[in-house]
Amino acid sequence: MTDPERPDRSPARDRLTGRSAAAARIDQQATWVDLQLRQAVARGDFDDLPGYGKPLEGLGRQHDPDWWLKKLVEREQISGVLPPALQLRRDDAELDARLDRLSREGDVRREVEDFNERVRAAFWQPLGGPPMVTRQRDVDAEVGRWRERRAAAAAEREARLEPEAGDEPAAAPTRRRRWWRRR
Repeated sequence: MTDPERPDRSPARDRLTGRSAAAARIDQQATWVDLQLRQAVARGDFDDLPGYGKPLEGLGRQHDPDWWLKKLVEREQISGVLPPALQLRRDDAELDARLDRLSREGDVRREVEDFNERVRAAFWQPLGGPPMVTRQRDVDAEVGRWRERRAAAAAEREARLEPEAGDEPAAAPTRRRRWWRRR
């Protein structure tokens, strides 16, 4: 019994095949997609893609379930996501270079104290991962080494700027007189 006010909700059927119209559309859609791809290849739309003509990366290697994460970290150059023990090892190796870029003793002390605080925090918060082997640094000893490195760098700069003993001193450049003093 059909109610004239209610729409027909039964699946539409093709009169010739008896199949549902949705199945026929899906078959036609796959054909349409294949046709679009063939036409795009014929036009050369895919010729200038990056990696065109190169072998696919990672073929023949063991499957790594985290491949996408490693690619993301490499592509976006993400840093600072290491476990605390490994991050502190890296920071320990780079600490001297970071201290050498500082120009004041107070900043050097603050940087070493901050490093020591992070070492203490990582030691007392076992978060898993590799063992914590990074040690705290003596602030006064680090400041002394920083002073020595600065003095050595200054002496090296001075030696590069100082003329050799046998060289003639360069003539002093003549200074131009200011326009208001030209009389």
